[in-house]
Amino acid sequence: MAATIQLDTQFQVGAIDRRIFSGFAEHLGRCVYEGIYDPGSPRADERGFRKDVIAALAPLGMPLMRYPGGNFVSCYNWKDGVGPKEKRPARTDYAWHSVETNQFGTDEFMAWCKAARTAPMMAVNLGTGNLNDVMHLVEYCNLDTPTYWADQRRANGQARPYGVKTWCLGNEMDGPWQAGQVPAEVYAQRAKAAGRLMKGMDRTIETVACGSSGRWMGTYLEYDRTVLEYGWNEIDYISAHRYSNNDANDSAAFLAEGLEIDRILEDYAGLIRYVRGKLKSDKQVHLSFDEWNVWYRDRSEDGRWQAAPHLLEEAYNVEDALVCAQYLSAFVRRADLVKIACIAQIVNVIAPIMTKRDGLLLQTIYHPFRMIAEAARGVSLTPVIHGPLYKAGKRGDAPALDAAVSYDEGQAEIAIFLTHRDGTAPLETTVALADKPFGGVRSVEILTHKDPYAANTWEAPHAVMPVKGTATVVDGHTLRVTCPPKSFTTVRVAVA
Repeated sequence: MAATIQLDTQFQVGAIDRRIFSGFAEHLGRCVYEGIYDPGSPRADERGFRKDVIAALAPLGMPLMRYPGGNFVSCYNWKDGVGPKEKRPARTDYAWHSVETNQFGTDEFMAWCKAARTAPMMAVNLGTGNLNDVMHLVEYCNLDTPTYWADQRRANGQARPYGVKTWCLGNEMDGPWQAGQVPAEVYAQRAKAAGRLMKGMDRTIETVACGSSGRWMGTYLEYDRTVLEYGWNEIDYISAHRYSNNDANDSAAFLAEGLEIDRILEDYAGLIRYVRGKLKSDKQVHLSFDEWNVWYRDRSEDGRWQAAPHLLEEAYNVEDALVCAQYLSAFVRRADLVKIACIAQIVNVIAPIMTKRDGLLLQTIYHPFRMIAEAARGVSLTPVIHGPLYKAGKRGDAPALDAAVSYDEGQAEIAIFLTHRDGTAPLETTVALADKPFGGVRSVEILTHKDPYAANTWEAPHAVMPVKGTATVVDGHTLRVTCPPKSFTTVRVAVA
């Protein structure tokens, strides 16, 4: 099997926003408690923050961390989670039928973000909450005024404002599972009012409005259109969510999931253009793909009114990692559209990292995230791909090769991200660069395994790991690399 990729550094899609490599930490299961915050662990610092989790996140370089939900936020009163811990009330969590102890709240999260070298992406409660609570939270986080909630922040030990720049206006408000679910017209009014008030308090912030919860919803795009048209001037991003699955046990189709991701991005690009044109606006709105991952095995969503129950603790294999690579490659390819993206979630709950009291495990999906996040810099280039098709189950024929390319002019480097979806044979891939000569190959990493269902476990934590590969510069403008069956490959090469 053979494929070719034609490139020209002049054919640029747009600047790659580093925020597409962001994360999500929800008060769900063991993500917060026993995940990022675990005072009883020997691996925690004096504040209860898991040092090994922070160290494991560091190579991923996540610029933003979405918090505190997710479904959780739609019943959350942020005021329960500030002040002396002994006075904080325990509450029922409607979303996950769990008990929220409130021992980790806004101030702890801000301190954790600083320790983890990420920035907060705060969500406000537009389900059961009210506008006063929203304004009070903005005041608590961002204002340096001699007023009540800013004074409360200072009394709680934080003299200077946190300066949160990115705010989510609720979560999945079209979903019947969501506390406070409302029709698009009602949510649009809430979001516009909240966005206007929040920006009135701090003009430097950006807001993310809820879109439809997924392409499978009857509200898909129509909900988004209503929200965009009504609240356009107060909205900077519209959100998209997707969780991929192999419920049908159709691996060939599952590995072509990138086609579905591309379709969703194209849908949103068209919708945003339509609304912008209809409103005759010079303003631009972008996409925040702030929940994405593979999720289908562990559907344990009922916490049985326990604190930090074991929920959604998905175990990932090689195929799952290849699908995650396709999400990130799609975001790189559509750098003009996608400016924020958050893998859901970071620890224990549908996550690349798992913990127990005295241990940490990196799942397969950790590796493509790290590989792309380290290499994708500068601008996205348009790859023109010619290659074979393969039988992709219910999807019919699909391209065997998925590819994305970045170009960092300052570092004189092109990074090429290749997912070989077919499992029948290696794919000999030739990359031709029209306008510049290749220099030397700087690195090649390959993630694959002879068993596509192989996973990392506590007993075999290094069963699936990236390995060094090789690529050859054939002449000044041609590069060749072999992609093993069912693999993800990153090539970094110098350009003159």
